[in-house]
Amino acid sequence: MIEKKTYYFEKPGKANTGDCLSIVQSAVRDYGYEYIVVATTGGDTGLLFSEAFKGTGVKLAAITHSYGFKEPNTIELDPDMANKIRANGAVLYTGTMVTHSLESAFAKQFNGLYPTLIVAQTLRRFGEGPKVCCEIAMMAVDAGLVPEGRDIVTVAGTGRGADTVMVIRCSASKRFLDLKVQEILAKPLFGI
Repeated sequence: MIEKKTYYFEKPGKANTGDCLSIVQSAVRDYGYEYIVVATTGGDTGLLFSEAFKGTGVKLAAITHSYGFKEPNTIELDPDMANKIRANGAVLYTGTMVTHSLESAFAKQFNGLYPTLIVAQTLRRFGEGPKVCCEIAMMAVDAGLVPEGRDIVTVAGTGRGADTVMVIRCSASKRFLDLKVQEILAKPLFGI
């Protein structure tokens, strides 16, 4: 039997970001994880984590929303933040979210229900952060930023900031069914 801690936040959101960083630092120190994948929309979370892991040898990938996610021809990440994240040695990746792609357009236009939307809604039963952790793990593998089949630490949140930390045995999106959530290190509680 293995005993490990899971942290539960009373409320979701940005206020938990510092605690998530501490949890990730402990996991890296105690278990030697080499890869961290962090969701970052405006860049604050990516910058915080890239500063904390700068020069440590840990490979950090910061994953953003795609261009046009909020509105056509725009990205939510400030260019200055992007430059600072890269300057700290992190890789910044912007790509299509696995569960928010072509099927979202069809669902909006034709009011249908499609497999990736079912997957997204199923993952949301654990929270928005856990869904995003699974997405960014696959995105990082699809982009060649982390090796498939490795246990990586993923960080995401509800809205802005971080409130979820998971260890995921990552897979490419093409092999989604091989993805395994190894541990939930932190997440918000529901219904408090």
